[in-house]
Amino acid sequence: MTNRRSRRRGRPQTLLPHHASPTPNAVSCWYCDFKIYAFNEAVFSLGRRYARFLKVWFTVGAAFSFVTMIGVSMMLLWGTIGAFNLHQESSRVNDLLGSSLFGTSSLLSDLSISVMDAISMIASTLLAVGLHEFGHSIAAASEGLQIEYIAIFLAVLFPGALVAFNNDWLQSLPHFASLRIYCAGIWHNVTLCAACVLIFLSLPMILQPLYIHGKGPLVLGVPKASPFHGYLSPYDVVVSVDGSNIKSPHEWINMMDEVNSQMLAQTYETRDTQNSQVLNHRKGYCVPDNWTEASSISNSCSDEFAAFVRVPCSNSSLVIESLVGENKLEGKHCLIAKEVVKLKKCWNGWQMNGTDGTICACAEDESCMAPVEIPGMSWVEITYSSPYSAECLKNNRNSSAYDENLNLGLTSCGGTFVYVGDVLSVAHLVHLSAYQPRWPSIIFMAHIPNLLEKLLSCCFHVSASLALVNSLPVYFLDGESILEIILSYISCLNRKHRRKFQQFCLVGGTILSIIFFSRILYFILLSLNRAGQELKQSRRLRRQLIRFSLEEEEEEEEMMILVIALLSAFEILSPV
Repeated sequence: MTNRRSRRRGRPQTLLPHHASPTPNAVSCWYCDFKIYAFNEAVFSLGRRYARFLKVWFTVGAAFSFVTMIGVSMMLLWGTIGAFNLHQESSRVNDLLGSSLFGTSSLLSDLSISVMDAISMIASTLLAVGLHEFGHSIAAASEGLQIEYIAIFLAVLFPGALVAFNNDWLQSLPHFASLRIYCAGIWHNVTLCAACVLIFLSLPMILQPLYIHGKGPLVLGVPKASPFHGYLSPYDVVVSVDGSNIKSPHEWINMMDEVNSQMLAQTYETRDTQNSQVLNHRKGYCVPDNWTEASSISNSCSDEFAAFVRVPCSNSSLVIESLVGENKLEGKHCLIAKEVVKLKKCWNGWQMNGTDGTICACAEDESCMAPVEIPGMSWVEITYSSPYSAECLKNNRNSSAYDENLNLGLTSCGGTFVYVGDVLSVAHLVHLSAYQPRWPSIIFMAHIPNLLEKLLSCCFHVSASLALVNSLPVYFLDGESILEIILSYISCLNRKHRRKFQQFCLVGGTILSIIFFSRILYFILLSLNRAGQELKQSRRLRRQLIRFSLEEEEEEEEMMILVIALLSAFEILSPV
């Protein structure tokens, strides 16, 4: 933001003075500021030293800012039209703007802001605002105009910063020189956005000497409230989910989303036993027949055991009968879950890499046993390794062997566990990083890549928002001064008509901006409310499904008790 102050009236001076008398800080009921004069001389000497290069640099910025103002104005008009026509396409545009420019996608997914997120937001805001104001200052210095001061202000409840120039001195410059000064802040914000994108894409290569990228997500932390607490520890590496290798946190979320979608589809499809879709996404294990013969058949299994049902491989009608009879007592087998997960897998519910689509590949003396799934709950198998644990480090004294084991994702230092529940909401609670330290001695630096990614992402969003807002034809922003300079090139309008047209554009732009950003804020709040309601509804549905399943089991148990009592009475009454 630039500020043109008219402290001296009269004829403009031909020689621009290099010094300005200090102005006291302003304090009032609605506005207060803090003025900084320490950087005036340094910025002016730097701008004069590289004046030729900076003029070319900011000429490109002025052209880009002109195109940006036209594009932003069209977007503003389209968004305002959408405010009076609440159609789906307009809502998608607002959601896209909210996620890409203002970074609301992570907020909608997590519904919370961590301390690291808050630090990244504050640091990126200071960087984006500082670079914006530095652009105005250095552009003015390249034109031979020294700034009066840099001010940090608080207007009502809105903080900001500005660079103050003397209006008489500024008016003595050519129009295009003034345009370069006004567009410098926007151009620097756009440059910062481009730099953030390039650094973010180059981060794996930059950190390659110290970190391994794309070989499995590293666990940075697991909250105590998470069901994974005690199974996944900090600095563990997630190897696979349901047999499918996981290389990044993004793949972790996508895989859990796919597992959750399969569960929801199966929950509704099992209501119709004639639907062939009920045969899909079934997870089974090739259990030896001697295990099932020695296993207990019970309505409920103890903690170390899990209920499994036999799934025939050939006849689909038998499969449907087995699925329908999952809750029947004679179809259940209590098996040790931690031993079963080590066996060969069968059926097509697994997301294993490179599978040939074989449904049942069990031997003759084995049976495909599928876990009895609770409606509304997902059965997911998670394999992890602990390459940084003390036990694993003892087995990997050689650094080359250590790197090889880490790259291959071996699980000799890890394990496999099964989670049954709401996988999607639990997956977001695990803090993961796509970077693994190459050596255990730098494990304390495991959080640095994640912090850099957050900082670059937040800096991009803040800088893009500043460039967007200052490109708008709105009062008290850079767009006001840019519009005035652009209109001065229209020779067909006299000064009076140009001033009226400028006021019309500023009033209209301010009103449309208020409507447009209020609409974006409305959609953000609506999305947050919708996400919260969907989360509560999902949990309520799962509780209802569990309650319904338990009621069915209680009714079956009562029915069997009644049958046994009748048979006992029949034996007593029958003659010998």
